[in-house]
Amino acid sequence: MQSRIGRSGKSRVSVIVMFIAALLGAAILSAPAGGAAERGPAGKGDHRHRGELPGGRAGLGKVDFSGWAKAQRAADRDRRAKTPVRGGGQPPRAGRDLAGARAPLAAGSARAAAAADAGTTALVLYDTAGPYGHLGELYAMATANLAGHFGTVTAKPVSQYTAGMVDQYTATYYIGSTYYGGSIPDAVPAAFYQDVVATTRPVTWLADNIWSLANATGVAQFQNKYGWDPTASYFEANGSVGTVTQVTYRDQALTRKVPAGQDGGVLRPAVMSGPGYPAVTQLATARDTSTGTDFPWAVRSGNLTYVGEIPFAYVSESDRIIAFQDLLFDSLAPATAERHRAMMRLEDISPNSDPAQLRAIADYLAAEQIPYGINVIPVYTDPKGTHNNGRPQTVTLVQRPQLVATLKYMLQHGAVLMNHGYTHQYGNTANPYNGVTGDDFEFYRAHVDASDNVVYDGPVTGDSALWAQTRVTLGLAQFALAGLPVPRLWTTPHYAASATDYKVFAQNYTARLERSLYFSGTLGGSTADPNRFIGQFFPYVVKDVYGTKVLPENIGNYEPEAYNNHPARLPADLIASAKANLAVRDGYAGFFYHPYYPVQPLKETVEGIRALGYTFVSPATAG
Repeated sequence: MQSRIGRSGKSRVSVIVMFIAALLGAAILSAPAGGAAERGPAGKGDHRHRGELPGGRAGLGKVDFSGWAKAQRAADRDRRAKTPVRGGGQPPRAGRDLAGARAPLAAGSARAAAAADAGTTALVLYDTAGPYGHLGELYAMATANLAGHFGTVTAKPVSQYTAGMVDQYTATYYIGSTYYGGSIPDAVPAAFYQDVVATTRPVTWLADNIWSLANATGVAQFQNKYGWDPTASYFEANGSVGTVTQVTYRDQALTRKVPAGQDGGVLRPAVMSGPGYPAVTQLATARDTSTGTDFPWAVRSGNLTYVGEIPFAYVSESDRIIAFQDLLFDSLAPATAERHRAMMRLEDISPNSDPAQLRAIADYLAAEQIPYGINVIPVYTDPKGTHNNGRPQTVTLVQRPQLVATLKYMLQHGAVLMNHGYTHQYGNTANPYNGVTGDDFEFYRAHVDASDNVVYDGPVTGDSALWAQTRVTLGLAQFALAGLPVPRLWTTPHYAASATDYKVFAQNYTARLERSLYFSGTLGGSTADPNRFIGQFFPYVVKDVYGTKVLPENIGNYEPEAYNNHPARLPADLIASAKANLAVRDGYAGFFYHPYYPVQPLKETVEGIRALGYTFVSPATAG
C-alpha cells in the first residue's frame, strides 16, 4: 500500500533520528537526538527532573545494528569479489570547492522549480525485503517527514513502482536499505532503473544498490552519463569501513558517531578519470580519521544525487543528518533564500513552579524582545509523596492564583501558551523514576536498566484513543478553570507516545513542538508495531506521517549535569549545534530551557545563537 502525506521535534535520554535503536539494548536508529532530559530543582521541590527522553542512542527501536552492519559488509565484500576489474575508475576526486556549493540540478532544475511552484510533490521509495526489511519503512517515514516540509509526499515500497512514476513527482527518493544479492533477490523493478536514467526530474539515491542501477542500464552508459562507476565503488577501503567521524557540508564540520561494530560504512564513489566524462560535483565530504583521508559523502551529476549511507541512525544535534536535511532543498525548492530562525520554549511549568523564577526569566526575555513558548502541565501530582515528606500531593492551576497571574503576565510579554500533557506522569507507578509530575512519562512505559539507560517498553496499559482524549480533555478543562486561553500547541511528555496518541493530539492542537516517535506499520496502514519505531527531530517545520504540523526542537536544552549515560549540555554545546545547523539554508535552531535554572545560562545561550545570525520567532508564527 502507499501512503500519502500532506504538506505543511525534548529528550535527553536518547539522541533522534532518533531511530531509537542506535533515536535500546539492540541499537536503535534515530532517537530524537540529543534531547536533554529535564533535570534540576523543579519549582519548590528539591527533586531533579529527568526530562524529555526521545528514544535510544541510535534513534531506532530495537534494531540489531551489529548484525545488520556485519551482513552489509559481508555482502559488499562478496560483490567486490565477483565484480570484474575495469579500467577508468580512480579514487574519488574532489568536485567544486565545497564552500557554499549547492550544485543546482542539471537538466531537471528548471522543471523542478516550476513543479514546486505548482505544488511540490515527492515520491519516497523503500525496500521491504530481507531480514532487515523492516528498516525500509522506518527510514522512509523519516524521509517523508522531511519532505513534508515542502509539499505532498507519497511513500511506497520500491517493489510497487510502475513505469513513468518518477515523472509524476517533483523529485524521487530511493532508500537502499536492503543489500540485494546472494539469498535476497533484487526487488527493484527494471522500470525504475530505466526511468532513473531517462528522466530529467531529480532523483536522490541513498546507500545500497546503486551498482545494480549501473549494471541494469549499462556500466559504460552510466559512466558516460554520470561520470562515476558504482560497480567499482565499495563501502570498504583496504578491508575496512574505516572510522568516518566527520562530514563537511557547506563549511560546517558535522559529526558522525557510530559505535564500533555497528557501522556498515559509507560508499566511496569511484569517479572516472580522463576526458569526456561529465563533471561530478562533490556535495559533502567524509573524513576517515583512521587513515586521514577524505572522500565524497554525497555527489551529484545530471539528475542523480547519491548519498553514500542512510544517515538516520546514531544522530545528534550536530550530526551529518543536517547535510541530508538541507539537500532536500536542491530537489524540492532550489530557489529557497537563506534564512536562519531560532525558537525557544520554557519547559515543565506546573502548579508547583516558582512564580518568582518565572517572572525573572520573563522579564529578561521581554527586555530582549525574545518571543517564546511556555510549556505548562496543568496538574502537578506526587502520588507517593516522594518530594513531600511521604505525603501524597496533587495541585491544580486554580489552586495557585499567583502562578496563574505570572503566566498571564508572561502571555502579555511575548509568550505563547503550550500544553505539556495532563500530569506528565503515569498513575502511582515509577515510569521510570518516581511517579512525580515532570519526572516521568505519561503516554508511554519505560524503565531504567542495570546500565543506567532508559529503555522504552511500549504503550501504557489501557492506551486507546479514548484514554488519550480523556487526558487531553481534562487538561484543557484545567486551563479554562484557571482563566487561561486554550493552548493550541502541544509537546508530548518525554517526547514519547503511541501512534494512537499522536493522532489524538493532532485532533486537538494545531501543531506539536517536539521530537517524535514513528512506528512501523504507519505507511502501510497496518497496526503500528510498538517495538519498531524511529525517533526524529527536524530543522524546519514539517507535516509528518501522522498528518500533524511539527515545529522544530533540534539543538536540545541546557543541562548542567550528566545522567542516564548522557553528558551535560552547556550553553556552548547548544551554540555549537546551532552553528552546525547553519548548513540548513532555511532552518531553525530550536531549544528549550527549564526555568528552575538561573537566568545566566539562558542569556549565554540566547546571545550566542543571536551572534550566529539567527532571529528569534514565536512558536505561534513558525512556519
